[in-house]
Amino acid sequence: MTLAIRRQLLNACAVVALGFWAVCAGQELPGSPPVPDTPAGPAPNAIVEQPRSFGYVVGDLIRQRVLLQVEGQAFEPAVLPHIERAGVWLERRLPWIESGDDGRRWLIVEYQLINAPQALAMVELPAWELQSKSGKTPLRIGAWPVSVTALTPRAAFAKGDLGDLRPDRPAPIIAIEPLRRRLAFTCAAFALTLVLWAGWWRWREWRASSMQPFACALREMRRVGDSAPQSWHALHRAIDRTAGQAIQSATLPDLFLRAPHLVPLRAKIEQFFDESGARFFAGTAGRSLPLRELCSELRRLEKRHEQ
Repeated sequence: MTLAIRRQLLNACAVVALGFWAVCAGQELPGSPPVPDTPAGPAPNAIVEQPRSFGYVVGDLIRQRVLLQVEGQAFEPAVLPHIERAGVWLERRLPWIESGDDGRRWLIVEYQLINAPQALAMVELPAWELQSKSGKTPLRIGAWPVSVTALTPRAAFAKGDLGDLRPDRPAPIIAIEPLRRRLAFTCAAFALTLVLWAGWWRWREWRASSMQPFACALREMRRVGDSAPQSWHALHRAIDRTAGQAIQSATLPDLFLRAPHLVPLRAKIEQFFDESGARFFAGTAGRSLPLRELCSELRRLEKRHEQ
């Protein structure tokens, strides 16, 4: 076979191969009549920073960055895309907006691969559309293909597969005995604190009732009764101890200077001194004054003053 015949055969084979590739790829052959396009939706108009198209496995995040700009004008979305499934393989996560160093705003959309194929497969990030807040031209994002594969094939070696998945690792056992001891110590310390505080409070109340003037007078009145002379004497002694001197009707202002917390009962104290003078010096009983009630009110003022 001559060299010229060989060249003709090679050219014929090349033409046949080119025609076969063009038919498979949907391309037109040179010199062939144009094939009418199939009707399609509006073309994408968004500037998108697409992720790499290979090397994804189940659980991976695939991120798109969409420039919020249409025809050179800033684009304000009416509402951001929702979290939802995007076909069998992907799930769209919650998107957010961030600003670049040049001040342009980008919408960040992430997809998570939620299924694993048994072999290398091609998956498309879906095409979607974002409506404008002003009702103008929407932002259209085209589909983007990526390849995904299983973490490991079922039969990785000639001898057989890798076996079943291992069970979950058990949680580590925590030594709880030190925690129990610490809890018991803390509870005991807290209980002891409560007991000490209650004991101190009771001791304070007992000391006040045995040492404070009106507390002593009230205790004596309960023992002898209101009408007994000892009750009147007890209240006089309590007033004298509070003032730090013997108090009479003429020296009552000294009492209120020394114990201003008794001023709210000034009228009743003056009435007590008037009736006491009438009872012990004029020989007349006068009006019946509720002596124990007056002493109880004075004790309340005394106790409030202690605090």
